[in-house]
Parts: sequence; C-alpha cells; structure tokens
Amino acid sequence: MEEIKILVATSHLNRLGGSVTFTYTLIEELKERSNIDVEYFTFEKGIVSDRIENELGVNFKSRNNYDLILANHNTIVEKLYSLGFIIQTCHGIFPSLEQPSFLSDAYVVISQEILNHVGKIDKPIKLIYNGINLKRFREIRPVSKKLKTILSLCQSREANQFIKEICDDIGCNFSESNKYVNPVWGIEELINDADLVIGLGRSAYEAMSCNRPVVIYDKRSYFPEFGDGYISQNLGLSLIKNCSGRYFKKKITKNELRLEILKYDPLDGVFLRTFAEKELDISKNVDEYLRFWKEILSSRKEKKYYLFKYRLKKVIGKKLSFLIFRLKNRIR
Repeated sequence: MEEIKILVATSHLNRLGGSVTFTYTLIEELKERSNIDVEYFTFEKGIVSDRIENELGVNFKSRNNYDLILANHNTIVEKLYSLGFIIQTCHGIFPSLEQPSFLSDAYVVISQEILNHVGKIDKPIKLIYNGINLKRFREIRPVSKKLKTILSLCQSREANQFIKEICDDIGCNFSESNKYVNPVWGIEELINDADLVIGLGRSAYEAMSCNRPVVIYDKRSYFPEFGDGYISQNLGLSLIKNCSGRYFKKKITKNELRLEILKYDPLDGVFLRTFAEKELDISKNVDEYLRFWKEILSSRKEKKYYLFKYRLKKVIGKKLSFLIFRLKNRIR
C-alpha cells in the first residue's frame, strides 16, 4: 500500500481548546495507521505540540510538499496552500480564524450550521462531526443512580458560581475545570468523577463519550447567557449548532437551570455514548476525511483542476497567487 504523506496544521498548540484537542486527536489517529506518514505544523508551539512530539513521536513540518494537508484556520491555509491539497476544517461561524479560506481545495465542517455558512462557496464540502478518541474518553466509573456530583466545564467565573449555588441548593458536590483558569489535560478523569457534566461543544462531546448525561449551558463573552438545557432525545436539534446552546437559545435563569439539572437520568448517558460510537469515533471520522479526499481526486474534473492549480503555483509562484487572492477579496 502506497504511503500517504499528511500534514496536520493549526494556528496554535500552546494552550488547550477545542480545535487544539481536535488536532491532537486527529494526529493521534493518523499516527496509528501504517500507510500514513504524518507531521504537524503550527505558528505557536507549546504544551500540546510538546505532547505531539514527545508522546506521539510526530515531527514538525520537514517537507516542501504533502499529499494532503488537514488544516484548521484560514491563516494556516494562507501559509501552506502551495504545499499540497488542503482540506480546511471549519469549527465555527463567528471567529475570524474559522472563516473559510478561498485558497482551500475543500472543506470539512462540524455542524449543519457551519455547512450552511460555508456551503455558499462552490467547492467540495462535507459534514463530519467532531472526532473523539473513544478509547480515551470512555466510562471508567459508572454514574450514580441518584445525582451526586456535577462537573462544570464552563468558561466563565459567573457561570461556575451560578452552578455552584445550584449544587449547594440541591445537595450535590460541585467541581469545575475552566481551561482559562485551571486547564487539565486528563479531563476524562474529572468527567468520570462526575455524574452530570455542564458545558458546550467539544466539552459536551467528551462527556457524552464517557457515558455522562449533559446539560448544554455556558456564559461566554461572545454571546448572551443561554443554552440548550438537558440533552436527551433533543440531541439531534442541538447538534445542528454544534451543541453550542444557540439552537434553543434558552435564556436560563437559576431556577430553570436547576430544573434542567434535575432531569438527570443515568440511562441517558448510555444513549449519548451510543451516539458517540456512531458519529464521533475519530477512527471512523478519519476514514471519512480520507474517503472525501480520494473522491475529490478521483473526479476527472477536480483532478484536472487540482493538477492545473498545482502547476500554476509552481510556475508562477506563491507571491503572484497571493496577490490574486487579495484582489479577489477586494472585489468582494
């Protein structure tokens, strides 16, 4: 089987966050595959790139071309676009770094909302949910039949204080892990110490993978204080907007959040783990990335376009191509 050279790239690896842990998980899975030679690239090295190098044994970018580049963030695409076929993964619709780059060859999005946002561009696009290492994020300790401990993965002091007060009211133990205050790499251990987890996005997916019931809620600086509430059979709707709390947009008061927490049912954790095994498994999702890439290249039209574009980059050079990109942006 022919070896595939892949570069996984993201803007920063010096602090914890959703796209950063996604990048680590993606590299971790690719490293396990005998037919893949994977390297990584980032503008900012740090705590996570150290783990990529020392624990996974994956090297920083050393080549001038790759078969496939899996990139987060448009600044990365602008840096690497002449080195191979780029699939840009878009993780949101609001942050400037998550906006699709014109220089990408194709896009992967992690929610229907982002698909609607990026899908206006006339290039190949595919929805693949956030990938989780289900061997790492799994049930180590079962949840209690009666709710005893709540873990908050919220990212504001106000939200955590709010939840702590509710825990005091209903007689539950409270724990928290705010990545900006006390970042924890082995977050799966804290998740397994709790019966119910409160958070958004990837934090919620990691909790679901550990068989934990989840409440979608947070109070962050870039949107008002609201959430989707307790997740059970309404998971499909919350997924449309990446379990961000922006689907139902419930303006949750303290009493309303208390009622959402009291919906706790340990069997819902089993339901959420089943979902994770079907849609979030990083092994299956990497298969989807590779299948998507091969399908694009197998298309005669796309293959001709790609070969032409690649040769154009080599002949004309990177500077002129970038000037064309800037000109198109001005015209818009």
